[in-house]
Amino acid sequence: MTDRIDISVRALAEYAHRSGSIEAGFRTAAALVEGTKAHRAVQETYRETDRKEVYVSGEVEHEGIVFRIDGRCDGLLADEDGAIATVDEIKSTAGDWSAAESEGAPVHWAQAQCYAYLYARAEGLPGMRVRLTYVHRTSGEQRRFERSYALAELEAIVRELVRTYAPFAAVQIRHAKLRDASAKALSFPYADYRQGQRRFAGAVYTAIAERKRLFARAPTGTGKTISTLFPAVKAIGEGVLQRFFYLTAKTTTRAAAEDAFSLMESKGLHLRRVTITAKEAICFKEETRCDKAYCEYADGYYDRINGALLDLLGSEIAITREIAEAYARKHRVCPFEMSLDAAYAADAIVCDYNYVFDPRVSLKRLFEEQKRHAAVLVDEAHNLVDRGRDMFSAELTKAPFVELKRFAKGRNRTLYEAVKAVNDWLIALRKGQGDERVFTSAEAPAELVGLLETFAEEAGRELARSPADETTKLLTDVYYAAQNMIRTSGYYDERFVTYAEFARNDVRLKLFCLDPSMLLRQAVKGYRSLVAFSATLSPLGYYRDMLGGEADDYTMSIPSPFGKEQLEVYVLPLSTRYADRGRSVAPIAAMLHELMGKRPGNTLVFFPSYEYMNAVYEAYEEKPSDVRTLVQRSGMAEEERSAFLEAFREEGEQPVIGFAVMGGVFSEGIDLTGNRLTGVVVVGVGLPQVGLERELIKRQADETGRNGFDYAYRYPGMNKVMQAGGRLIRTESDRGTLVLVDDRFVQPGYRMLLPDEWRSGTVCRTIGEAMFGTTSAEEDGGTGG
Repeated sequence: MTDRIDISVRALAEYAHRSGSIEAGFRTAAALVEGTKAHRAVQETYRETDRKEVYVSGEVEHEGIVFRIDGRCDGLLADEDGAIATVDEIKSTAGDWSAAESEGAPVHWAQAQCYAYLYARAEGLPGMRVRLTYVHRTSGEQRRFERSYALAELEAIVRELVRTYAPFAAVQIRHAKLRDASAKALSFPYADYRQGQRRFAGAVYTAIAERKRLFARAPTGTGKTISTLFPAVKAIGEGVLQRFFYLTAKTTTRAAAEDAFSLMESKGLHLRRVTITAKEAICFKEETRCDKAYCEYADGYYDRINGALLDLLGSEIAITREIAEAYARKHRVCPFEMSLDAAYAADAIVCDYNYVFDPRVSLKRLFEEQKRHAAVLVDEAHNLVDRGRDMFSAELTKAPFVELKRFAKGRNRTLYEAVKAVNDWLIALRKGQGDERVFTSAEAPAELVGLLETFAEEAGRELARSPADETTKLLTDVYYAAQNMIRTSGYYDERFVTYAEFARNDVRLKLFCLDPSMLLRQAVKGYRSLVAFSATLSPLGYYRDMLGGEADDYTMSIPSPFGKEQLEVYVLPLSTRYADRGRSVAPIAAMLHELMGKRPGNTLVFFPSYEYMNAVYEAYEEKPSDVRTLVQRSGMAEEERSAFLEAFREEGEQPVIGFAVMGGVFSEGIDLTGNRLTGVVVVGVGLPQVGLERELIKRQADETGRNGFDYAYRYPGMNKVMQAGGRLIRTESDRGTLVLVDDRFVQPGYRMLLPDEWRSGTVCRTIGEAMFGTTSAEEDGGTGG
């Protein structure tokens, strides 16, 4: 059977002609849009006999491999008798005309020559003319270069491109054969499925096979990671899928995915996976600055990257951060950029939500055709609601524009006027509100957006001709903030609100995405399937709604695989509302002493705020005990967080009680199994603090026929409660005590949101009373104490 490989004209040309350095020079965020406009401007001058956006394809054989090359050429131009004779390749540029463009860049000639060969061969033409048309994005000036080729010359050029690419193609083909065979033969890597696990894995495979979205609540212990990765791998083995993304919000859940891959690899799986680490974290230099004069890994990156990728992809299948760093040092290339380049050749990509959902960061080189054969698996998907709001919102403040006026004055008069116009608009907004400290509007600030477009155009020109240094850093930052505001205004509809806050002389203006559902849905529209899952994706209807789901999407809720005998649940119906917190501090501290006396074991206590946590901690410390106490601090370094968790030992010299906050780093994605954790106390129902944004979310939900309090407060709050309580029972052998402190836990509106296994908890006035067995929530009828 002949080996085949598909490649686009552009990818082939770019691979063969990659050279140079990663440049620190400014690139305008509007380049893509402006480039599209430049293409249209040229194509609008075509005659009726000319054609534009023409798809061409063909096959070239080399050393036993058939290369299927395809692409869409910008223009096919007819000669005087109406016969197609010329391929037109259009490129836009900014700044001064480069030296390469004085005769055309080699990579651009290669693309045009490929199109000419494919068309001429398909149509039986003896040769073709090739034209490069360059358009200056600012001035609109055009330059053209033309060459004529016989068909044999074009064929020789294309065969040389294929010869250059062939070693990489051979690596890909060898890998694909091993991947497909191993994925097809792979069995579930554990001896048995846990309760509900086979059903969950089957639902994931079905969603992928049927091109559907699946929203799943899969409790702790279900084995969510392997239950989603295994069916995705099997889908690749069956030819249903080509690649998938495993998206995470935290490093801890990323590690769980890597562990699951390692397990399947130990069972024979040969699948190439890449973990993308944040640029700032993986950068080898003290300062993350992509400047060839500063960074030796950026200098000449494109001269070395093909060799680095051949070595990496030909030798490794598990491209973790450590592996990426090792090969990057070996070949003297940027580890972050190399990871991105490797990701496009990977079967599985483990990365942050941003790389799929955030329009500022997403992997834009993944073509629509590739997306159609890719699935997106979203771990801990409850986090994506607020992350989505952040991704699609935009804000700016007035203060930087005051600084920029000083920067531009005497340096660039046009830029100065553009900066001043934005600053003046913000001043007028503040003055127009009188003594009001907040302004809100259902409309996007169209006038401001227009002023920001003018500013961005002038700032782009200044940055294009200025070196990247400290003097231009502020301008760069404000430029991108302005571009984000302009971009966001394009999304703006009834799901957004504009608000401004005024403090002294400053103004903070935000286009706030109240409901990210539509934009999240659009972000994954081109992909084959989406699987969003979490232990706390409850209520499912709310999360399906907010994550962009629709009524015909698949949903499932899996029961806990753990027995009720593994968990003792107690409810202490004490008010922890803000007004009552002062009175609750002493009773909670006393309860914790009693709990540690009755059930001496490592315990985590979660609070809704640092202030509340510190107050209870101080009260707890007033009474001496043999228990070691730990307290979460705001902004803890990685080493401090590790030390906090390492104190929870299986066989420690003394029990440990840790004070932490709900929604923080210790309430999600950590596994303290066995005796490392035998007790969890959750204080309060986790409601977000009342504030402007939460009230705006509430109002918008109410106005659209939903329960605003639930959407803005209750559901997000109870999710934090379930995440915190979910730290306790992680395996079939774990045993523990869970204490829920708040009278709202026995009210129907909150109790119905608790996991089934928590609802029969014993309601008590003291933990000591509970140890002797008293009233249960079931018997109490669900009323608050």
